[in-house]
Amino acid sequence: MFKALVLTQLDKQTQADVKLLPESELPEGDVLVEVSYSSLNYKDGLAITGLGKIIREFPMVPGIDFAGVVSESADPRFQPGDEVILTGWGVGENHWGGMAEKARVKADWLVPMPKGCDAAKAMMIGTAGLTAMLCVQALRQAGVTPEDGDVLVTGASGGVGSVAVTLLAQLGYRVVASSGRVEVNGDWLTALGASEVIDRSELEQDSRPLEKQRWAGVVDTVGNKVLATALAQMKYGGSAAICGLAGGFALPTTVMPFILRGVNLLGIDSVACPIEKRVKAWEQVLELLPEQYYQQACQTIGLEQLGEYAGNIVKGKVTGRVLVKV
Repeated sequence: MFKALVLTQLDKQTQADVKLLPESELPEGDVLVEVSYSSLNYKDGLAITGLGKIIREFPMVPGIDFAGVVSESADPRFQPGDEVILTGWGVGENHWGGMAEKARVKADWLVPMPKGCDAAKAMMIGTAGLTAMLCVQALRQAGVTPEDGDVLVTGASGGVGSVAVTLLAQLGYRVVASSGRVEVNGDWLTALGASEVIDRSELEQDSRPLEKQRWAGVVDTVGNKVLATALAQMKYGGSAAICGLAGGFALPTTVMPFILRGVNLLGIDSVACPIEKRVKAWEQVLELLPEQYYQQACQTIGLEQLGEYAGNIVKGKVTGRVLVKV
């Protein structure tokens, strides 16, 4: 038997309960993992609360990422005792995920634990940190340098945003962090490396097709009007790496920033990211994140607290990363 957070649906309402389940109920897969830690991401919050159409089939164990130790493997790449990480691949959406003591998954979905990392640190980074690293890599590959000017990070108080602020600052960029809770998180974002913190409301106004040029680069986790305004304020030849829709999936912009300023819009997906790219991103994020990030930006909860925290994360009331000890 193992403990898991199980989502069911009754009268079109999602219910989340911690239950004891037999191992025989686990889905098919090549590798059985004893899960040590998962983490709470925005998508998990939507799934657990039922506020987003993340899960199509019930019952479902949520958790889009986890880290743990292999206990059984039918794949020669992994042996019992190996430490592994999983992020993405639809786990926690259409395949039972990491908010449980055991998970059975495909070997192709697993990444070996990098040197110098453990399960707790891996999930302090988690899907959010991996996504942030992919965003930063994309900006650098697009030619955005610290000398080009300010880089804006939207949704900076969240998981992806807080890691992005830290990574960019470590690389020497001047980071402007946008947050809806400046009075609460302003000092914290400055401690992570932001040179300036602005209120999200500055970017939520209706913008003209082109505004005064401000940003050499953008990491956007919000979408909608915030992204539209940021694009209108991009410098010539600047790039925006976009990875989220916390403010909605709409994008009320025009072609003007792209055809008159040569702005690049870089879509970032971590769910189906190729394994080679994942491994490189894990290595780089571990190299760049300072130890104080883990102390300043992470908190730990148990399975029983996930209902409360899931409600908070979709309301924008969770700061930084939430580690789930299972």
